[in-house]
Amino acid sequence: MSDKDIVSVGKISGVFGVKGWVKVFSFTDARENILDYSPWLLRKGDETRLIKVLDGTVQGKSVLAQLDSVTDRDQAALLMGWEIFISPEQLPETAEGEYYWSELIGLKVATTHGVQLGLIDSLMETGANDIIIVHGEREHVIPFLQGQTIINIDLDIGIMVVDWDPDF
Repeated sequence: MSDKDIVSVGKISGVFGVKGWVKVFSFTDARENILDYSPWLLRKGDETRLIKVLDGTVQGKSVLAQLDSVTDRDQAALLMGWEIFISPEQLPETAEGEYYWSELIGLKVATTHGVQLGLIDSLMETGANDIIIVHGEREHVIPFLQGQTIINIDLDIGIMVVDWDPDF
């Protein structure tokens, strides 16, 4: 299974209590939304494990999950550091003009004048607006402002057209 076939939604960051519950560092917005997805594909290095989420809750700033066949603290501790993935089919459909970040990573980026800037490496939230990080001959940091800097996104052919000076 390649990384294009799965979506990273978090990682297991600790244990909670003695009955096998795990603490989860969630990448979802809102963070507790990670509990809406089951099963999770856990991955650490080359090892993967499909596991069902039995229960979950938010306690303070922590997201806690009870996983199938994890019944004590020692078993939960073995899962620390494992990344949590789901299949794209588990995600709700997006509205027209909305995209999951995972859909944008890896897209080719070209200017409105046809200059190839590179590939989208990552996206980042900032206080003002989200930004895309494009790696090519050099790194470009481009504000994600649809209709301004982001002119067109075509997931079918895998390209994002931007109104951006390649020298900036």
